[in-house]
Amino acid sequence: FAMGDPTRGTSPRATYSTFPEIVELNVGGQVYVTRLETLTAVPNSLLWTKFTQSSPAALPKDSKGRFFFDRDGFLFRYILDYLRDTELSLPEFFKERRRLQKEADFFQLPELSRRLAAVSKESSYTEDSGEPEEAELSSPVTSSSDRTLRSPGASSGYITVGYRGSYTIGRDIQADAKFRRVARITVCSKISLAKEVFGETLNESRDPDRPPDKYTSRYYLKYNFLEQAFDRLAEAGFHMVACNSTGTCSYGSSDPGEDKLWTSYTEYIFSR
Repeated sequence: FAMGDPTRGTSPRATYSTFPEIVELNVGGQVYVTRLETLTAVPNSLLWTKFTQSSPAALPKDSKGRFFFDRDGFLFRYILDYLRDTELSLPEFFKERRRLQKEADFFQLPELSRRLAAVSKESSYTEDSGEPEEAELSSPVTSSSDRTLRSPGASSGYITVGYRGSYTIGRDIQADAKFRRVARITVCSKISLAKEVFGETLNESRDPDRPPDKYTSRYYLKYNFLEQAFDRLAEAGFHMVACNSTGTCSYGSSDPGEDKLWTSYTEYIFSR
């Protein structure tokens, strides 16, 4: 009895069925859980090819057995949204259309790439004409009703920005003896909101592999300028609703004539 080629006659569906119905992905360190039918919703896309023409053993995995893709984990959420209903839905203040288009090209989603290119072209035309984009606020201060009307596609929520700082006051009460030193700017919020606002400037090393719908208080920024953080929050449509601060004072020595060292912790709460 002669056996033929064991792969001959194997249909794509037979390979497809070897994957579980619920699939766990690790995309650039971000974990996603979705249905197999979602990943294979667009024929001839990269994900369709990977999950219909390959076997689970042929795909790279992380240490926990999740299928791994070395791509932008934050932007992949929009790829997944598109696969679910083939519609393009982005936050009003979304600033990474060109990067998302590159991700669409990588995942071989030509229709999504075409739509993103069209949106980017319209934005460029608006900028050239000197007229403000619809996604931009005409003023950093608006009423709550205005924000509701202007941001129908943006996720609402709160972001708390905190920092520990120190400065020294000299013996002659010269407050500018040493300028404010900010040790680290922390970010507390829902994961998806933090990544939308701060993008690649966000350091996630203290709280990796968190799903976008979870919350964290362990992220911090890669820079130490509060104003830079405030600018990004304002561009994303957030406004400050509260702040608080605590401080302590200590002397460099027992001599009361020595410089005073002040340390403080301050939090700013932003809402959209």
